Amino acid sequence: MNRFARNMLARASGGSVALSRVWPGRTDRLIIAPHDLRTADATRAAEIYAGRFVFAGKIVNCHGRSIFDLDPPSEDWEVALLGFGWLRHLRAADTALTRANARALVEDWISNPANKRRPVARRADVLARRVISLLSQAPLVLNDTDNKFYRRYLRALAREIRFLRYTMVNIPDGVPKLQVQIALCYTTLCLANQARHIRGASKKLSDELQRQILPDGGHISRNPGALIELLIDLLPLRQTFAARNIAPPPALLNAIDRMMPMLRFFRHGDGNFALFNGMSATPSDLLATLLAYDDAHGAPMANMPHTGFQRLDAGPTTVIIDTGPPPPPGVSHDAHAGCLSFELSSGTSRIVTNCGMPTTGRDNWRPFARGTVAHSTLSYHDTSSCQFVEMSAMKRLLHGAPIISGPHEVESYREIVQDGTLLTTSHDGYLAKFGVIHRRVLMVANDGARIDGEDTLSPPQGARLKGPDADFALRFHLHPAVKASRLSDARGVMLVLPNRDVWTFEALDDKVDLEDSVFLAGNDGPRRTAQIVIRQDARQAPSIRWSFVRSTASPAVTNARRNARREPELPL
Repeated sequence: MNRFARNMLARASGGSVALSRVWPGRTDRLIIAPHDLRTADATRAAEIYAGRFVFAGKIVNCHGRSIFDLDPPSEDWEVALLGFGWLRHLRAADTALTRANARALVEDWISNPANKRRPVARRADVLARRVISLLSQAPLVLNDTDNKFYRRYLRALAREIRFLRYTMVNIPDGVPKLQVQIALCYTTLCLANQARHIRGASKKLSDELQRQILPDGGHISRNPGALIELLIDLLPLRQTFAARNIAPPPALLNAIDRMMPMLRFFRHGDGNFALFNGMSATPSDLLATLLAYDDAHGAPMANMPHTGFQRLDAGPTTVIIDTGPPPPPGVSHDAHAGCLSFELSSGTSRIVTNCGMPTTGRDNWRPFARGTVAHSTLSYHDTSSCQFVEMSAMKRLLHGAPIISGPHEVESYREIVQDGTLLTTSHDGYLAKFGVIHRRVLMVANDGARIDGEDTLSPPQGARLKGPDADFALRFHLHPAVKASRLSDARGVMLVLPNRDVWTFEALDDKVDLEDSVFLAGNDGPRRTAQIVIRQDARQAPSIRWSFVRSTASPAVTNARRNARREPELPL
């Protein structure tokens, strides 16, 4: 029997894994195992075998007890455990010991009915991840097994799938709902005698993709990280359709084709994503895997009108700006009040960023990270441009704090002028409460060596400011790798980048302060950094002009000039 089972699972390849039909029955056979694109680390298999489970920055030692019986140190840790994605690390080691370890852990989960009643285990996104993991890692768990365990595995998987189908009504909108449809589509392709369900599952997935993936390829939540979360499952799903000789639904192919260019749109020169709407540290390993599937390899597009972002590229300089309203309330649980905020990078160095969201411990930082003051834009009277649900009872009912109001009219007009690219934007997020509109104008020089900006707060024509106070603050959060020092005239800040390039920020008509800030999206957790802050009163000075200028003495400029001098003259 062992040799027969090994033959069954030996057809592993770079794509999907075919599983021979060896046991009779209608739905108790696996036909194919989808490929898992997530990075696997064989060294982590030894940790798991030793009873050390390291997830979300937390370590739990079993000390001989079942890992599923221990109290989780955090919800993020429990989500990672119950998603079973860690099975891929055991598969990467590919030894008899790790295969036995994987079977023992799965058996431990299957044999204890209390596991199924854990609230996190029943969450739609966690359940969908567990189903996909159990399908994709079936070659690991079922190798060298017997008929009895095989049947228990399939019965447990069938129970998970049934529950996933029954929870469709209560699934949170957005990425979790799409992940459930992806998982259910996988089940119809991977299990025997499910052909009659393939069309229905494909139709539901297609409808959800058409609703959630916007025409320009962005996700309806406006979170750049959603693209990575979804593509890492959609690409293998496309492969699984092909492995079954079934044409993938056109909506799946179209969604992938639209989403792939967005990966390049949000990337800075250092490879990391811009920090908008819940984006945290970029999973560079997953992003590199996804980009390997990108056949275009072209320059990023400049305008994403449906998702609401603009990108200005000039020389080595990149500016990415949020020019869209907040997403619909149902998918706004991670959305930020960062309208008209921007990020600036030069080459591989990021200069101006938003604070972002930490990868772990989000609940502690969430209220701050979502506020306007955590973004490189203007905040009026220490108030965010969006309002979030604040009542605890409503948060529990809505499973979070969605946006309930924010900018309705967000305008952006882009034009090419003689000296560069001019972007004129505005939003009305402060209009209803304070009677003012925020306008931001950005001008990026053709060579990328200068960015000029102007931020203005003013009431609509014929209207007046509301309330006695009209104070506002203009913030530019700096990346932790930037060394900032205030100029002696208090009108500017000198910025030294890691590559020794020097940039200067100036606002000649206003006092410039350098204050503490925090960069939340680091791989090693929150880090202290600095922010440039200008404070004013809208009644006295409704407009602030500012500029970022790269020094002509910067190494990049000096080397370019040196190379130009060394260039040989062409013969006449």
